[in-house]
Amino acid sequence: MGMQQVFEALKSKVGTLIHQSDWIEITQERINAFADATDDHQWIHIDQTRAAVESPFKATIAHGYFTLSLYPKLRGLVNPENPPYPGTKNIINYGINKLRFPGPVISGSRIRSNCTLLSVEEVKGTIELVEEYSVEVENQSRPACVAENIMRLYF
Repeated sequence: MGMQQVFEALKSKVGTLIHQSDWIEITQERINAFADATDDHQWIHIDQTRAAVESPFKATIAHGYFTLSLYPKLRGLVNPENPPYPGTKNIINYGINKLRFPGPVISGSRIRSNCTLLSVEEVKGTIELVEEYSVEVENQSRPACVAENIMRLYF
């Protein structure tokens, strides 16, 4: 597909859910690995014994930024065998307009993403998308992360 075809296809989808990921489990091992990668070892994330007693959630929780960092995977942007937009040479995360962490991701929970296309426009020879990335936590009413992510598609 060429840039104009992708642009027209996306224009017709503004305001709709354009991607829902599979469920993935957020294990304590994954939370610990993120803590090690970022040097953020706050007890609420890694100390299961203390969290069981002192945390309002009675368990450890994932870092909010860990939940955000799963965007490329949950959005389906990292599998070169199945690109979301055929014909693109690169898909670049350009930024975030808004970011909130309304609810926790308790260790052992399963999450999935729901992505709604908010806008699409041509910018400097690229297609710029703004989409809402909402992370649903299984059996929890509040999302764990809601962000307006900006991507640019290069052809």
